[in-house]
Amino acid sequence: MEKRAGSFRANLSGEAAYQSFVPSPLPPDPPVVLDDEMVALLVQARSQLSVLDGIAARIPNIDLFVSMYVRKEALMSSQIEGTQATLEDVLDPLLEANANRNVADVVNYIKATEYAINRLKTLPLCNRLIKETHAVLMEGVRGQEKSPGAFRHSQNWIGGQGSTLKSAKYIPPCPEDMETAMSDLEKYFNAEDRLDHLIRAALIHYQFETIHPFLDGNGRIGRLLITLYLMERKVLTTPALYISYFLKKNRIEYYDRMTEVRSKGNYEQWVRFFLQAISESAQDAIAAIDELTALHEQNVQKIGNMGRAAKSAIQVFRYLEANPIIDIRKTANALGVSFNTVSSAVRRLTDCGILAQTTNANRNRTFAYEAYLNILRKGT
Repeated sequence: MEKRAGSFRANLSGEAAYQSFVPSPLPPDPPVVLDDEMVALLVQARSQLSVLDGIAARIPNIDLFVSMYVRKEALMSSQIEGTQATLEDVLDPLLEANANRNVADVVNYIKATEYAINRLKTLPLCNRLIKETHAVLMEGVRGQEKSPGAFRHSQNWIGGQGSTLKSAKYIPPCPEDMETAMSDLEKYFNAEDRLDHLIRAALIHYQFETIHPFLDGNGRIGRLLITLYLMERKVLTTPALYISYFLKKNRIEYYDRMTEVRSKGNYEQWVRFFLQAISESAQDAIAAIDELTALHEQNVQKIGNMGRAAKSAIQVFRYLEANPIIDIRKTANALGVSFNTVSSAVRRLTDCGILAQTTNANRNRTFAYEAYLNILRKGT
């Protein structure tokens, strides 16, 4: 079975010799075996996704929820790669002034996600779309010297800090084999296959990470590929499913299970792990939507009791749901109302416990919608 996932190729000679992996094209041969456990996981994942999609179709402010969740996914996916940033950093109203390199990584991931989902309307899932998305991900951040928007022309490897080709944990295909493998993978995106789309998404993610076609950003693009594939295949109608929380929590297992495919050709254990990830991620999203909806209704009721002041308070409150950390001046500009109007609305929202002041420096006070942030913070 070890040849099922691929084989090794010898490169260079003498002291410089090393072996790179050459992945077998998808679908696996012999085919993936759907045992009882896998079928049960598949049914569960499918049913959680349809519940999530049903809720997403029902809630009035799904775009808000999705935009928050895109930020959370960007943060988690970047944290898997070791990026040090928090949800507060990403939601900082003065982000432009305060952005550091870690935060810039996350902001670019948000832009790349939005770009790719939009691009799917005009372009099928293909290598061109993947490269364009990578260019957005890498624009102006560390790794920008690593060929944004282009597949690599040199050998890369995976290992700890300071590892070399000699000590690498895994050496992806050499550039020539990588080009062939990405071309095969592109064909698989749109080929006919009897496998369920969730199983195909598992195989596509594994294959992309194994090929590692970029010099940087492979993990983030590979996780985004899951959402893009499922949206293109209409398994998801909105990008409200975020799998990085589960993968971050089970990070070592995530990498070990992909290694197990490469070393033993055991795709089945990886697919089972992936289906569990989908299922739990959908459950997390459903729970968060329920909590946010309940919180919204409770606070709208509180504001409704403010009498004449309710009009400006509800305006600021709506802005808060898209920007849970605010600064008065920026909010006033965004809403096109006076500083004083926002200031008194903020005071009322603070008095009734919806908002809390975050910084003590009077020069630059910001206010946070804490209960909302607590729901989103889970896992970050």
